[in-house]
Amino acid sequence: MEISLLSVLLKNISSFFNLQSHENRTSELVQMYHQKVKEILKIIKPVLESIVDAEVASDESLQKEFPGLSQSVEDLRELLEDCHPLMSKVYFVMQVESLFAKVRAQSLEVFELLKSSPEGLPDELSSASLELCIQKIKHMGYEKSSAILSKAIRDQAEGSGPNADSRSKIADFLSLKSNQELLIEAVALEKLKENAEQAEKMGDLECIEEMIALVTHMNDCLIEAKQSQSANPVPIPPDFCCPLSLELMTDPVIVASGQTYERSYIRKWLDLGLTVCPKTMQTLAHTNLIPNYTVKALIANWCESNNIKLPEPVKTLNMTQPRSPESSVRAIGSSGGTSRQDGTSPVHHVQSSYEDSLPENGNDVTESGDQSLDSRAQSSANEKLTEGHQRTVSTSSTHSNASFSQELSHEANDVSGTQAATAYSSDASGEVAPAPEPQPAAATTPTAPRRDHEFSPRFETRPRNQLWRRPSDRYGPRIVSSPSTENRPDLTGVETQVKKLVEELSSDSVDVVRKATGELRLLARHNMDNRIVIANCGGIGLLIGLLRSTDEQVQENAVTALLNLSINDNNKSAIANADAIEPLIHVLETGSSEAKENSAATLFSLSVIEDNKIRIGRSGAIRPLVDLLGNGTPRGKKDAATALFNLSIFHENKARIVQAGAVRYLVELMDPAAGMVDKAVAVLSNLATIPEGRAAIGQEGGIPVLVEVVELGSARGKENAAAALLQLCTNSSRFCNMVLQEGAVPPLVALSQSGTPRAKEKAQSLLSYFRNQRHGNGGRG
Repeated sequence: MEISLLSVLLKNISSFFNLQSHENRTSELVQMYHQKVKEILKIIKPVLESIVDAEVASDESLQKEFPGLSQSVEDLRELLEDCHPLMSKVYFVMQVESLFAKVRAQSLEVFELLKSSPEGLPDELSSASLELCIQKIKHMGYEKSSAILSKAIRDQAEGSGPNADSRSKIADFLSLKSNQELLIEAVALEKLKENAEQAEKMGDLECIEEMIALVTHMNDCLIEAKQSQSANPVPIPPDFCCPLSLELMTDPVIVASGQTYERSYIRKWLDLGLTVCPKTMQTLAHTNLIPNYTVKALIANWCESNNIKLPEPVKTLNMTQPRSPESSVRAIGSSGGTSRQDGTSPVHHVQSSYEDSLPENGNDVTESGDQSLDSRAQSSANEKLTEGHQRTVSTSSTHSNASFSQELSHEANDVSGTQAATAYSSDASGEVAPAPEPQPAAATTPTAPRRDHEFSPRFETRPRNQLWRRPSDRYGPRIVSSPSTENRPDLTGVETQVKKLVEELSSDSVDVVRKATGELRLLARHNMDNRIVIANCGGIGLLIGLLRSTDEQVQENAVTALLNLSINDNNKSAIANADAIEPLIHVLETGSSEAKENSAATLFSLSVIEDNKIRIGRSGAIRPLVDLLGNGTPRGKKDAATALFNLSIFHENKARIVQAGAVRYLVELMDPAAGMVDKAVAVLSNLATIPEGRAAIGQEGGIPVLVEVVELGSARGKENAAAALLQLCTNSSRFCNMVLQEGAVPPLVALSQSGTPRAKEKAQSLLSYFRNQRHGNGGRG
C-alpha cells in the first residue's frame, strides 16, 4: 500500500509532463506558469523514482506527505488543462500560485524527510545531493502576483482602494489594460460566480465576488482616467458613446438586451463567443444587430451643431483578443501587452422623462431600446447637456480577499456559512418570501467592505452606463460546517472533552472561561456531531449566560459559539427557548464589533424558524439591528440586513423596521460600491407592501436607485426592485410620476422580455398600469 502512494504520485507527475501547453490557444501567462511547474517537477521526479524500491519509501512520515503532494500536482494539471482564451485571468493566477506554493512547500518537506533518513536512502542518493535539490527549489523564482492581487483587494475593502502602481502592475501582468479586456474578465468572473452559486460553493463564491469588485474598481478607474484625459472641450453625451469602446459611435446598433453599441465592437465581442450584454451582463436571447438610425442621426446633428467632425465608421479593430503568446509576460512589474487607445468616455449623464416613449405593448425590446436612447439623446442634443439627474462614478470598494490569502488573522473570518442562502424573491403580492431552509455548507468569509463616503448616495450620482455589478448576497452569517460525507469522529473522546470544557464555563477564573469558550467556539465550527454533543452536554445555557460577560473575549467567544451551534435545527429551538434573545440584544448594543456582527448573524439563524421571527421582533431586537445596519462594520451591516430581511417576512415586523429608520440606511446601501444591493432591495421590497414603508422609500430617495436596479441590477435584484416599484406606483400617483420621470419604462420593457418569470410578471403588470393610467388621463382630458 505504501509503495502505491508513491506510484500514484509519480503517475500524476508523468501525467503533468504529458500535458500539452496548447500554445495556439493559451496565453503566455498560462505557458509561463506551466513551465515553472515543470521546472520544479523535473527536480522532484528523479529523486522519487530512485526511492521507489528503497526502504525509506515506507517511512510513515513520507507516506503522509505523498498524498498531499500528489493531489496538488493533479490539481495543477487539471487547472492548466482547463485553460482557455476567455477564462478569468485573476482567478487563474490566484489558483495557480496557491497550488504552486503548495507543491513547493510539500516538495521541500519530502526532501527534508529524506535527508533526515540517510540510512534508508539508495546508494545514488546522498544527503549532499538532496541538499542541492532543496537549495534549487528554495531559490527557484516564481511569480507572486497573487500577493499583489490580495493586497489590492484588501486595500479596496479598507476604503482606500489599490493605488495606481498596484493597478498598473496588475493590468500589465494580466493584460487588463483596456475597457474590453476588463469587460471580458468581468464576464468570465460572472460565469464563475454563477457556477459557484449553482454548486453552493460559498467559499469560492465569496472569493469570486472579491475579484469582481477589484475588476469593477479597475474599470471605474480606467473610465475616470479616460474622462480626465479627454481633449474634447465639449463633453460627449453618454448615450452617444459605445459602452465597449468608450468612443463616439458612428454605426450604432441595438442588441437583444435593448442596449446600443458600435457595430464593429459588439460584432467583435460576439465573434469571441461572448453571448452576454457587456453593459448589463444579461444573456442575449439572440445575436441579431438592429441599426439604431435615430441615435445615428442625433449623433450627426450633435456633431454638426458642436462643430465636431464625425469619425469614419470603424472598419478594422485593434480590439482586444484573448491574449496570445506574442505578449511579453515576464514579471508582475513588466509591461506585457499593449493598450488600445480608447477615446473619451462620457462625463455627464442627462436624465429625461420616458413617459412619451411608453410602448403600447410591453413586448418590443428593440423598440424600447431605440426609444430610450432616442429620448435621452434628444435631451442631450437639445438641452446642450443641461444638468439633470446625474450620477458620478463611484470607486468605493466592495470586498477584501479571503480564500487565497493566508494573512487573515482575525479568527472570526473562519466562522462562515450559508444559511443566508434564503433566496430573496418576490411572491405574487410583491412581498419577498424565503426559499426553503438550506443545508449548511463549508464557506470562508471575507472582511466585508467599508464605505469610503458618509453621505447618502441619493446625493451622489453615478452614470448608468458605467460597469455596474453587484456582489452576490446569497451568503450570510459566518458558519462553517463539514461536508455530510465526512468521517465521523470518535464521539466518546469528543464528549469527554466537551464535558470538561462545559464545566470550565462556570469557573471563577476569567482565563479558564476565556480558554473554554474559545475551544468550544472552535469545536462548534468543525462538524454537526460536535454541535450536537455540546448541546447535549448543557453548553447552550452556560454560553448564553456568558453573553453578559464583561470580558470582551469571553463575550465574543460565547456569541460565536452560539452562532455555530445554531446551524443545527434542534439547537435553533433550544437556543431560543433558553431565553437567548435578550442577551443577544445586549451583545448587539454593548459588544465589540465582532461580537455585534455575530450576534446579528445568530439572530438571523434563529429567525429561520417562524415562531422565532415573532419572538425576536417583539423582543426589541429590531432597533439595534437597524443601528448596526447604519453604523456597523461592513460585515456587521450585511449580517444586520440579512437578519432584517428574515424578520420582515413576518408582517408585524415591517412597521417596526420602518419606524426604526431602516429605509434610509437601505437606500444608502444600494450604492453598488457597498456590495449590498440585492440585500437592500430585498428588504425594501418587503417594506414596500405597507404604507409606512412606501412613504419612507419615497422620502429617502429610494425611487431613483430602484429604477437603476431594474436597469442594471442582478436578476434577483431586478425582480425585487420591480416588485417594490409596482407597490409604489399602484398605491400613489405621485410615486408613479416619479418612477416615470426616472426613465423606468425602457428597462421595464427589457425586463418584461428577459427577466425571471416573476420579474417578467412584475414588469408587465407595471407597464400595463402605466398604459392604463395614461389612457385614463387622456380620456378625462
